[in-house]
Amino acid sequence: MSKPFSTLGISASILKALSELNIVEPTEIQQKTIPLFLGENHDIVGLAKTGTGKTAAFGLPLLQLVNSESTDVQAVILVPTRELGQQIVRNLESFAKYIPSISIASICGGTPIKPQIERLKEGAQIVVATPGRLIDLIQRKAIDLKTTEYLVLDEADEMIAILKEGLDEIVAELPKKRRTLLFSATLPGAIKQLIQNYLNKNVVQISANMETVGNEGIDHEYIVVDPIEKLEVLMHFLNSRDGERGIIFCKTKAAVNKLAKNLAINKFSSGALHGSLTQGIRDRIMEQFREGHINILVATDLAARGIDVKEISYVINYHLPDTYENYVHRSGRTARAGAKGLSLTVLQQEEVFEIADFERELGIKFSEFKKPTAASLEENNMLLWAKQIFKTKPNHDLSTELKTKVKTVFHHLTKEELIEKLMASYVLQNKIDIVDKTVKKFKK
Repeated sequence: MSKPFSTLGISASILKALSELNIVEPTEIQQKTIPLFLGENHDIVGLAKTGTGKTAAFGLPLLQLVNSESTDVQAVILVPTRELGQQIVRNLESFAKYIPSISIASICGGTPIKPQIERLKEGAQIVVATPGRLIDLIQRKAIDLKTTEYLVLDEADEMIAILKEGLDEIVAELPKKRRTLLFSATLPGAIKQLIQNYLNKNVVQISANMETVGNEGIDHEYIVVDPIEKLEVLMHFLNSRDGERGIIFCKTKAAVNKLAKNLAINKFSSGALHGSLTQGIRDRIMEQFREGHINILVATDLAARGIDVKEISYVINYHLPDTYENYVHRSGRTARAGAKGLSLTVLQQEEVFEIADFERELGIKFSEFKKPTAASLEENNMLLWAKQIFKTKPNHDLSTELKTKVKTVFHHLTKEELIEKLMASYVLQNKIDIVDKTVKKFKK
């Protein structure tokens, strides 16, 4: 049984906020990090999968350690995306509900820089930033980091390329006497190099929940499909999970757009998220997803970082991820806060051999998800067709005279008879389409 937060050295004001948020039992990474952060002066490397509570692990001690009487920047938290930055700011503000003098500023890319410059003039003890925007502000001399006591690199494995190029410039602005905390879901060679270059030699490494991906609540499964049936199989799955929330990951922006368009045509409640969208559109889609107005998010890997939405039932890897680390981050979107979830990977036959590599590298076990039969897929297509009819808006441009004539054709049919005829018409048209496609194929 884990210790309560009260035994970890957390102050009464923060404990009160946690209690109201119904956050009672610390996770493993929180139990290991918080006392060390509060009681020692070491640099810290925290290894824990996504969804294990890393924000509170470093955020709660930071709120307690910064001097609320000074408005100077005392802590900088670097994140890979604005979405993750927003999530951290929201969490910190909720933790600091009863510390009114604490000020937290978000200075992430994707939004106008001038309001952020004005915000920094007001003062903030904690700054949450993306590396590129922070470097921009440094070059404009719009931020003073000389009083910074704490540097946190969150989701460091997602910032490797950015940090390689820009961390020197950021660190040059920081005092040499500071504490650095690095959190990551994985520990590739490039991260080890960062640790060697930027953290103290006496760094303490903490590992938590590393034996499984994210947590034990995730079922890892794969399904083998032919390319021509991939979309049909996906929509069959989505129909079987109607009303549940999930995220579908694609490799490219183009693939995200294409799949989102197909889902929209088939009347699925979905939205697309990738880096080429404006920040305003990304924020709106995320808000719709967070509030439950859309149930399905189609996203690229980086765009989906920072999605901390409860009750995500499933994650679908519509394309096999390029790296083991990406699989960790994708699957970690589901089964959060102790819930159960499914991570389903869609494969073509020639990709199946790669599953063994993922199992070996990540220490997990995949099971095969049973593919629906051809008859089941056809039934599902008919259901999708019916939903399209149901959700089609009336065309008010059609003349009343024409509508009356059409109604006259059907007026003697009961609802059941009309549905039977519509279904029979669908089957007949489908057979005609198949014949047409076959003829065209032979003509070629």
